[in-house]
Parts: sequence; structure tokens; C-alpha cells
Amino acid sequence: MKVSIITATYNSSNTIIDTLTSLENQSYKNIEYIIIDGASKDNTLEIIKKYSTKVSKIISEPDKGIYDALNKGIEVSTGDIIGFLHSDDILAYPTAIEDLVNTLMNEQSQAIYADLEYVSKENTSNVVRRWISGNYKHSNLKKGWMPPHPTFFMKRNLYKQYGSFDLNFKISADYDSLLRYLWLNNISVSYLPKVVTKMRVGGESNRSFLNILKKTKEDILALRTYPKRNCQIIYNDNF
Repeated sequence: MKVSIITATYNSSNTIIDTLTSLENQSYKNIEYIIIDGASKDNTLEIIKKYSTKVSKIISEPDKGIYDALNKGIEVSTGDIIGFLHSDDILAYPTAIEDLVNTLMNEQSQAIYADLEYVSKENTSNVVRRWISGNYKHSNLKKGWMPPHPTFFMKRNLYKQYGSFDLNFKISADYDSLLRYLWLNNISVSYLPKVVTKMRVGGESNRSFLNILKKTKEDILALRTYPKRNCQIIYNDNF
């Protein structure tokens, strides 16, 4: 199966080498790697061209933010499965993609998720927090449970069927999309009990107290978006 990995970049020169290296080291061969750059003003694109041999497509143009960029990546992707690797995130070990794909195929699921580590911005070996997702239970969604989105891989046809990221959400479009796929449309999901992604602290959703408040408000709004799920889920911030 072909896996499309999408990375959105904007002035990412300080972190993109680690991201690229983790992708370059993957054992899985059938990867379509797509870079969507928001017209970076630093040397992000030069670094990508110098250090990456696996980039299949690069689009560099102004966008409306990270979710707009990821939507562009989904639109041009051709893989059977889509996953996201943010420009300050790292795939945790060389067989991460291979393990995800094999588990999804063996269990004949439509999507898969795994565990995640928050790591120090300056030292990615320093684990700040480990997010152990646990086995999937649809009923847990009512309690506010969600898998870590950077570990979430889903079949591409489902993005076409159920939609991609809603740009009305500036920070919580990933949370809204997971609710749509898992709760509203009840897709089949597998769990890989391994840390497959390392995420640097200080991302868009947790960069400041004001951003955390904004994310909380957007999460609650996402819960109320669809009448089918309104008032059925108890909000519980995973962050």
C-alpha cells in the first residue's frame, strides 16, 4: 500500500532537518512524501532540497494556515493511506510507518493510531510527557477521549467521503475531524501500542495559555457542531 505523508512548513528551518531525517530513515519503501510550504521567507525549501531524497511533491505558496496546507496535501495525494508529519515532529524509530501499515492491513481497519511523546523543543531526547492512547473503544469518545492526531493514519478515500479539515477551526480542526470520522461516522480503527511520533512542546495548540483557552473553546464548539453528537460527549481535554 502506498502511504502519503504530508508535512506543512512555514519558516521551519530550525526543525525541519530532524523531521526529514526521521522520514529518510524509514524502512517502508512505498511512501509519497508531500511538502506544502506557506511561501517560507527563510531557507526551509533549500534545506528540504538538500537533505531529502524522498520528497515526491513540493508546493510553495501562501496559505490560510496549517489546516489549509494539510488540505492541499490531501487534495494532491495519491496514496492508499494518509498520515501527517508536522515540521517540528519526528518519527520515533525507523520501522514506525511499516508497523502502522502492517497493523492496519492485518486488522483490516480503515484507520490506525498509536502513542506519542512530547519532547523538549531544544532536546528531543528529553521526554516531557508520554501520551499512551490505549485500546480503542467507541464509547470512550463520550468521555472526551481522542487519539493523538499526529499518530493518526487513515485511508485516503475516507477524506474524500467525510471531508478534510474545517478551516473555521483555527486550532482544533484536527479534533473536529477526528470527531467526524470516529464518532459521527464510526469508522473502524486499530491501535498500535508503540510511540511512533515525537512532538516538540510549544506547538500551535499549546504555545501559550491564551492558545490553550482558545483551543478549549474550539474543542467545545466542535463537540456541538453535529446535532447527532450534541450533549452526548462529556468534554475532557486530552492536553
